Amino acid sequence: MLSDPNLRVPMAISFGAIAGALSRYYLTLWFAKNFGTAFPYGTFFINLTGCLGMGFFVTFALERMAIIPPEVRLMVTTGFLGAYTTFSTYGLESVSLLRDRNFSAMSFYWSGSAILGVISVQLGIMLARLVK
Repeated sequence: MLSDPNLRVPMAISFGAIAGALSRYYLTLWFAKNFGTAFPYGTFFINLTGCLGMGFFVTFALERMAIIPPEVRLMVTTGFLGAYTTFSTYGLESVSLLRDRNFSAMSFYWSGSAILGVISVQLGIMLARLVK
């Protein structure tokens, strides 16, 4: 039964998603407790580290460790990182900052997440290529 990829793939994605969602939840709580809620620090951090992790893992898996089983690749990318990164929350919080007329925070959050996210993916790619 567990040898059936039609069962293993969704299970792997689910296990990764549980870990990613819980990581996102607890990190968001930690940032809110330690830095307040005037700026979405948790989501900002999660988006950047999620982009870094995606760039690193995908590059490492494809260029360095082609022996990583497809279920593990899907568990990390679609499962964990898909649940961990929060670009839907990013959109909602951008609108909230705009609605609150916090234009400078909204501008930094909106553009900083996008620009630094792309830079973080590239940094993850570069770091993965340094691993021996």
